[in-house]
Amino acid sequence: MFFSLGLPTHLVDAGTDLVSAEAVMEMARAAEAAGFDAAFVTDHPFPGDAWLAHGGHHTLDPMVALSFAAAATSTLRLHTNLFVPAYRNPFVCAKMVSSLDALSGGRVILGVGAGYLEPEFTALGADFAARNDRLDEALRAMRAAWSGESVVFEGSGYAAAGNTMLPRPVQRPIPVWVGGNSKRAIRRVVDLGDGWLPMPAPAKASKSLRTPGIESLADLSARLDYLREYAESVGRTDPVDVTFMPRGLSMFSGAGFDADALLADLAEQAAAGVTGVTIALPARTRSEFLEQAAAFGEQIVPHTK
Repeated sequence: MFFSLGLPTHLVDAGTDLVSAEAVMEMARAAEAAGFDAAFVTDHPFPGDAWLAHGGHHTLDPMVALSFAAAATSTLRLHTNLFVPAYRNPFVCAKMVSSLDALSGGRVILGVGAGYLEPEFTALGADFAARNDRLDEALRAMRAAWSGESVVFEGSGYAAAGNTMLPRPVQRPIPVWVGGNSKRAIRRVVDLGDGWLPMPAPAKASKSLRTPGIESLADLSARLDYLREYAESVGRTDPVDVTFMPRGLSMFSGAGFDADALLADLAEQAAAGVTGVTIALPARTRSEFLEQAAAFGEQIVPHTK
């Protein structure tokens, strides 16, 4: 099973203990040493105050943070979970991602989402109502730019009339994992992506998260059935990576984890078709993070490979 470990760059109140070059590099090295396949960060350039007051969070710029993780490691994959292309011009996004892939030797996994925070879209001059269309368009535009060939592409408010982007990324192609629980997100996975990043969420939170809930493994399995059916209907035969989250491990609990229960859950998920998980440890300090990452590497990773 594939494991991606979250770097707690959202805990800005911790100061340099967690949000500094030294912290990011040390935590990335710890993730690699523990056997994690990747480290991930999220994307919130300019969140609204109301969301921040009700549990929202800041974070470092994802490409900048992951560049420090890349410099400190040699095999650890660099995972955005999730990056929102609709916040930016897609060719600028493509340049950021291809630069990181080139400098890291081909280690980027681009996890993308449509976004759900309307005040953040407004502050950035991005079109919230059209965010799903913008994401689909951005993925096509970025893939065209990554080709390293001359691009002719007309998008929403921008156009390439014969433009080339170099250097090419090392990976051909860069893997794109699509977030979201909706049927549209699943179709986007099949049509434009390489993997799916569903998230467990209560149905009552669907309005605020702008995506349907997934409350159980049965809910996830039903959506996986839809993914397979849609893939068959459009003739896709390439496999799709499915990266979920383990049940019973919460970044908000402030506690450790039950290794036996976690291993049982991961086995159930694998049987349902899940190929990897994202791990958000409950650590609130760097020392806690290093300790918990090492424990996970000892108690979980060797028993799932």
